[in-house]
Amino acid sequence: MADDDKQSALSDNGDAWALWKTWTSARIGLGRVGTSVPTAEALGFGLAHALARDAIHTPLDVAALAAELNAQGWPALPVKSRAPDRETYLRRPDLGRRLDADDRVRLDGMRGEGCDLAIVIGDGLSSAAVARHAVPLLGALYPLLPEDWCIAPVVIASQARVALADEVGEALGARMVAMLIGERPGLSSPDSLGIYLTWAPRVGRSDAERNCISNVRPEGQPYGAAAYRLNWLMQQAGVLQLTGVGLKDESDATLPLVAPDGTPRLE
Repeated sequence: MADDDKQSALSDNGDAWALWKTWTSARIGLGRVGTSVPTAEALGFGLAHALARDAIHTPLDVAALAAELNAQGWPALPVKSRAPDRETYLRRPDLGRRLDADDRVRLDGMRGEGCDLAIVIGDGLSSAAVARHAVPLLGALYPLLPEDWCIAPVVIASQARVALADEVGEALGARMVAMLIGERPGLSSPDSLGIYLTWAPRVGRSDAERNCISNVRPEGQPYGAAAYRLNWLMQQAGVLQLTGVGLKDESDATLPLVAPDGTPRLE
């Protein structure tokens, strides 16, 4: 159906917002019945809220994720934070930022001469985001990485906050660390993956010393575009010897018209 015909058909249904709703998952044009919203919208809100809660509370299947990574050629190493369970993790963000003591000792023992890049996958606030998007993202990233880089085994962290990657990178002697983590679920995006890049990671780094790439998922930022952006930031971090507010993301100026996963660039 042509766009003009589609718009006409939608308008004939009496819903002026119908066309806009075909282009976004945001909750727009809800309508009303008296002083309340229509039943369908109320039920839709309830479903979205339930999906967001499930994303937060469903445990990450670490073994399944490790198997997927191994099948793609990424060695995987499970660790956990100092938060012993999900309830503690949600109530004590500080514990989610630090490695379990035994895991810290284990990583210290693997340090050797260090590495160029450590990748950490943390469950964060959406295990669904990690389970669905972490492996495809790394699949898009791998061909872009310099062949001479030394890359540590991928660390899978349970009950993890963003800053946990700082301690992982410090323990492994990494020049930089990339944390792939489930973002706080929204009512239209319970599976959004975030990437946080930190140069010279160590305990105590602030958020101002990181670069963030957010909303990585097919409905948001596609894997190929996110991988290209992350690689660009890592190359620039190596040149400037820093990340964060001192490293401006200007990758759009060099982004190919077609991303590595075949996704057209949006002009």
